[in-house]
Amino acid sequence: MTTDRVATEQQPGTARNVSERESREVAEAARQAEWTRPSFAKKLYLGDFDLSLIHPHPRAAAADSARGEEFLARLAAYCETLDGLLIEREDRIPDEYLRGFAELGVFGIKIPTEYGGLGLSMLDYGRALMLVASVHPSVSALVSAHQSIGVPEPVKMFGTDDQKQRFLPRCAAGAVTAFLLTEPDVGSDPARMASTATPTEDGTAYLLDGVKLWTTNGVIAELVVVMARVPEHEGGRGGISAFVVEADSPGVTVENRNSFMGLRGIENGVTRFHQVRVPVENRLGREGDGLRIALTTLNTGRLSLPAICTAAAKWCLKIAREWSAERVQWGRPVGKHAAVAEKISFIAATTFALEAVFDLSARLADAGSKDIRIEAALAKLWASEMAWRIADELVQIRGGRGYETADSAAARGERAVPAEQLLRDLRINRIFEGSTEIMHLLIAREAVDAHLSAAGDLASADAGLQAKARAAVSASGFYAKWLPQLAVGKGTVPRSYGEFGPLAKHLRYVERSSRKLARQTFYGMGRWQAKLEYRQGFLARIVDIGAELFAMAASCSQAETLRVSDSARGETAYQLAEVFCEQARLRVDHLFEQLWSNTDDSDRRLAQQVLDGDYSWLEDGIVDQSEGTGPWIAQWQPGASAAEDVSRRYR
Repeated sequence: MTTDRVATEQQPGTARNVSERESREVAEAARQAEWTRPSFAKKLYLGDFDLSLIHPHPRAAAADSARGEEFLARLAAYCETLDGLLIEREDRIPDEYLRGFAELGVFGIKIPTEYGGLGLSMLDYGRALMLVASVHPSVSALVSAHQSIGVPEPVKMFGTDDQKQRFLPRCAAGAVTAFLLTEPDVGSDPARMASTATPTEDGTAYLLDGVKLWTTNGVIAELVVVMARVPEHEGGRGGISAFVVEADSPGVTVENRNSFMGLRGIENGVTRFHQVRVPVENRLGREGDGLRIALTTLNTGRLSLPAICTAAAKWCLKIAREWSAERVQWGRPVGKHAAVAEKISFIAATTFALEAVFDLSARLADAGSKDIRIEAALAKLWASEMAWRIADELVQIRGGRGYETADSAAARGERAVPAEQLLRDLRINRIFEGSTEIMHLLIAREAVDAHLSAAGDLASADAGLQAKARAAVSASGFYAKWLPQLAVGKGTVPRSYGEFGPLAKHLRYVERSSRKLARQTFYGMGRWQAKLEYRQGFLARIVDIGAELFAMAASCSQAETLRVSDSARGETAYQLAEVFCEQARLRVDHLFEQLWSNTDDSDRRLAQQVLDGDYSWLEDGIVDQSEGTGPWIAQWQPGASAAEDVSRRYR
C-alpha cells in the first residue's frame, strides 16, 4: 500500500496516518532551502567565524529611533498604571487594559503607517514586549501571538494589496488575531494535519472543517490565520494552505478556554470549524504554501521570545540585587555569601548576554541584509533555556519567600514579589513556537545543510551501494577544499581581535571553537551518515555549542558597542561580558566532552525497555488519580459544535 493511499484513509477526528518518510518530506518541502544572503550563524557552524557580519551592529536611522523612543516612553507611562497582580488573581487581562493598549497603537507596532500602524522596527517592538511583559507575561503573550505570528505578519509578508487594505488597518486599530496550526493529535508534525478546506463547486470559496487546539488569543480574536489541508482538485494542486478567517463566521465555535500552570490571563482556547465558508480572496499565497508561510513568519516571529525572556531576566536581577543586600544571615547580607554570590553573578552576566542576543538579532532583522533564520531560532532556543535557569535561581535566592505567592507575602505585610509566578510563566517559553527538542532538530538541519548537500546519497537511507559510492566520490571534492580551512584561523593568532581589549581572548576562543565544532560535525557525519538524524543527543549538543558561541560573540560585540557609544556604561559592560564568556566557555567545553562521552546509547535502550513495560513494577506503590478521567488525546468528530461558544470581544 502506498504512502499516499495510507494518508487518505483516516478516521474522522483523528490525525492523518502517514509514514515517517512522508512526515520528513512534508517538513523538508516547506523549508526555505536557498541561501541568498549571508548568515553569521550558518557560517559559524561551518567553521567560518565572520565577525564582520554582526559587528558593528546595524544602526537605525535617527528619525526612526526617535519615533520609537517617543512611543516607548508613552507605553512605559501607561504600563506604570496597570496592576499585574490583578491579572494573576482574575485570570484575565481587563478589557480596559486592552483598550488602552489599542489606543496607544500596541496592536500595530510593526504594521506600516500606510495601513494605520506605527511602522516601528523589530528592535522597538521587542522593547515594547519587554515593557508589557514586566506588567504580566500574559500581556506579552497576547501581543506577540497577535503581531508576531497572527494575521499582521503573514499578511504583511505574503498578502495581496487587497488583503493588506482589508486586514491590516483593522489589526492596527485593535482587532486581536491568532494563528491556528496545532490540532489535538498534531503538534510539530504537520503532515498529519486533519483539518480540511474543501473548494466549493463554483470555486469561489472553501468550506473549512476541523478542530484547532491551543489557539492563543483564539478566545478573543476577531481574525485568525488557519492552516488546513486542501484536497487535490481540478484546477488546484491542494496541500496545506493558509487562510484568513473572520472569527464570527457561521460555524466557528470556541469550545473551551484552556488553563495552564502559568500565563494566567492568556486567552487560549479550542476552536471548531464546521463548514465555515472562507472566500478564495482570503487565502494567503497559493494552495500548498501554508507551511512555507508559517515557517517564514516564524523566522522573525521567534524574536519575540528573547525579548520577553530578557525582560524576565532584568526583573530577576533587580529583585536578586535588592533582596540579597537586604536579607542578613550569619551576620552578613546573603549576597556576600559565596553560594549566593555565584548565583547573582550568573544572573547578572546572563542578563547582559540575553539583551545582547536579542538586540543583535533584532537589528539584523531590521537591516534585512542578512539571512537570520538560524540566528532567530538560536536566540529563541538559548534565551528560553537561560531565562528559565535565571528564574529558578531567583526562587532559590529568595528561599521560602521565593516559593510563596506575592498575594500571600502582601497579606503578611511584606513586599509582593511574584518570583514563583515568573517561574511558572517562563516555563512555556521552552515549548512555545517550537519546543527545545524540536528547535534542536530544526537548527541542526540548517547547520548540517552544507554537509547533506555535499554528501548527497551518502546521507540517504534509501540509496543503494552504487549511488553511495558515486556520492562518496562527489563529496570528497567538497571536503578536500573545506577541511584544510579548519586547521588554522585567527583564533590561533595571539593579537587577533585586539580592538576588543580583554574580550579579544574570548573571541579567539569562539573562532577556534567554531572550527572545532565544524570538524566534530564532519566526524559525526562520517561516522553515522544517513543515521545522523537519529543521533539527536549528538545533534542537540552541536546546536547548543553554536548557541553559546553565538551568545559570546553577541555579548562581546554589545560590550564594544556600548564602550564606543556610552562610555559611562562601557567599562561595566566589558566586565559583564567577560564574566559571561568565562561562564559560557565552561559550558561549551563540557558540551564538547559530551559529544563523544555520554550515555546516549544506554539511554535509548533503557527508554525502549521502559516503553515495552519491562520496568512497570517500579511504578508500584502509588495511586494515579488521572486514571479513568479521559483518553490521552481527545478525538473530535466532524459536525456542528455541541458546546457553548465561550468567545468574547473586548471592543
